[in-house]
Parts: sequence; C-alpha cells; structure tokens
Amino acid sequence: MGLRMSLSAWRSLSGFGLLLGTLFFCAALMPSLLPRSTLSQGVLAGAALAAGYGIGVFWRWLWRYLELPERPERLHNQTNIVIAILCAALAAYFLSQVTAWQNSIRSLMQMQPVTSGHLLEVVLTALATFLILLLLARLYRLVSRFVSRHADRFLPRRVANVMGVLVALALFWSLVSDVLVAQALRVLDASFAQYDALIEPEAAQPRSPLKSGSQESLLDWDELGRTGREFIASGPSAEDIAAVTGRSALEPIRVYVGLRASETPRERARLALRELVRTGAFERSVLVLVTPTGTGWIDPAAMNTVEYLHHGNIASAALQYSYLNSPLSLLVEAEYGADVARALFAEVYGYWSELPPNRRPRLYLHGLSLGALHSQRSWELHELIGNPFQGALWSGPPFKSEQWRTLTDDRNP
Repeated sequence: MGLRMSLSAWRSLSGFGLLLGTLFFCAALMPSLLPRSTLSQGVLAGAALAAGYGIGVFWRWLWRYLELPERPERLHNQTNIVIAILCAALAAYFLSQVTAWQNSIRSLMQMQPVTSGHLLEVVLTALATFLILLLLARLYRLVSRFVSRHADRFLPRRVANVMGVLVALALFWSLVSDVLVAQALRVLDASFAQYDALIEPEAAQPRSPLKSGSQESLLDWDELGRTGREFIASGPSAEDIAAVTGRSALEPIRVYVGLRASETPRERARLALRELVRTGAFERSVLVLVTPTGTGWIDPAAMNTVEYLHHGNIASAALQYSYLNSPLSLLVEAEYGADVARALFAEVYGYWSELPPNRRPRLYLHGLSLGALHSQRSWELHELIGNPFQGALWSGPPFKSEQWRTLTDDRNP
C-alpha cells in the first residue's frame, strides 16, 4: 500500500515543474543586499521552490488542455528520474556555496562571518514550506473540483469550472488572510519583539551624554531595542576618529528611538527631536536622518564612514518602525514605516528650517533597502521649495520605489 502511494505520488510530479522549482530554489540561495537568517533563507527558498513548481504544473495543465501530444508513460518516468538527478546535483552545488555567499555580504557589512550556513536547517525549512504550500494548492484544487462538479448539474461545464475556481479562491483568500496570515504575523511579531528586547552582553550602556540610552539621555537603554543598542554602541569615539585621521575630532552624536519608547510615531519623533536638541545636534556641521531596515537595523558601514569623514562633527537620528524583517514589514506594514519616517522628517525639518541658514547643520537623509523606500516617502517636493535639505543616500531601494524606477528608466544608456 505504501509503495503504491509512493509510486502514485512520484508519477503525479511534474518533471518540468520540479526543474523550474529547483532553478527558483537555487536563485533564492544567492546572496542579496542584506544577510539572511537561517529561518528567512529556508522560507524564501521553499516559497521559491513552490512558485517554480506551480508554474511547471500550470504549464502541464495548459499542454493537456490544448490536447498536444504527450510522452509515453515509460518515457515520462525515465525523464523524471533524469530531471530529479539533475535537480539534486544543482541544488547540492548551490547549497555548498551558501556559506561563502553569506560571508561575502557579512564582510561588506562588517559583520562577523559564519562558520556554517546551517544547510540542514535551511533544507528542512525549505521542504516544510514547500510541502505546506503544495498541500494548500492541492486542497484548493479539491475544493474547486468539488464546487465545479456540483455546479455542473445546472450550469454549462465551463461556467461551472469558472465558478469552482472563483468560489475556491474566495474561500481560500478569506481563510488565508483572516486566519492563517493574521495568526502567523502575530506569532512572528511577538517572536521578533522578544528577540528585539534581548540585552546583548557586548552592548554596554554608553557613558557619553551624546548618545541615546546614556544616563543623561531622555531615552532608557532597554527601550532602544536590540538593533538600537547595537547602533548606539557600535559607533566610533572621538579618539577612534582622531587616531585614523590624525586630527582632533568630536564625539559623534547618535540618537535612536525604539518602538517601546512611546505609542505613536509622532510621539517618538518628538522624543527624537528633544534628544537632538539636548545633545546639541543642531550645532554640528551635518545632521543625518536615518530610516532603518524593517527590524530597525542601521548599516554601520554607512554611518561609521561618514562620521570619520566629518571628523565626528555630525549627528544622526533614527526611529524604529517594526520588529519584523524587511520582506515581512514591506508585506504587512508598508505604509506604517513611511508614516514613521514622515513623522521624524516633519518634526526635525520643521525645527531645522526655522534656524538661520548660516547657523544650522547641513541636512541629509539616508536609508538602506526598505529604509531607502520609506526615507524617499518621508517628504514632499512642495514642502522643500526655497528651503531644501542638502542631499540623500538611498541604497538598494526595493521594487516599490517610484523614484528608483523613474531614475533608472529615464537615465542615459
């Protein structure tokens, strides 16, 4: 019985879908702008595998629907075996490169290299994700066929088929969006929130009053969140900068407001402004408004570099807007991140624009990945007429960035 079920499952597989899914799986293993965790890498790879396999299955259905000639059963099985071997070899090669690829990104981000890509965990997570999505797809097909069979009694066959597809789609959309996704997001948000609250032993509370979370700060150290504490604790001191440049330097000002600091974006933005005023940030030569990635992370390579270049005569401020990583945050909190970035810009720009032009810092915006998108949406052009900020550095904005698409589409070849 078990052997028959295994053979039936094997014969039901789409060889083209398996090949296409494996190619998608391998593409998902390739490095991105930011390092990925084991969980996110596994889920992404599994979802990519399912997407590719789904396209292959649709292609097989379309082939049969058009009544095109098919391969004999024996040739079908032999072809699937060859494809399976090819896919296994291809996946094994790409998996063997994961650690090196991730370390290449971590090196650029000045992060500690990993000794292992946790390949077993990645593969198991990917397979679990693929199987869950595959089971959902097959359940959808069963519901669609069930509705179609019953509707076929009083409707034309093709109309009944369309009705089956639409009813199943409405049912699954309601179930997924209202139950599964909502519950999954609650679990993920709670998990990321607990992780964000962890106090790292290497992240010591700053002694300098020019840092958020210090004794003199308006913000408590434990309220900054994990990524906020990392940002505050990782910057160079005046001594570090002077040792590199050979010139006297100032202590850079860093302000970070975590999600726990206050309930609303406007309240957190006002806290950031008060902290900037307290530290004397508007007396520095440069002020940078940073929009972090989804989890609140800020690229140290970007901020450390600009602090060295300006000999510490610089201040930076950031607001956390999510506990979730960038892909999830973009999916479920796309507008909230922009609202938070907008609140910070409105508060700081309003104060900055009232200062005499010769007695205020040069104002810049910065964001990486999802932070770049939200930073771009934090201001309106008509607000800046006659009093613009000095510039922006937006690195790797995602596909939703209208400005990125406009600039790349209209640039000279």
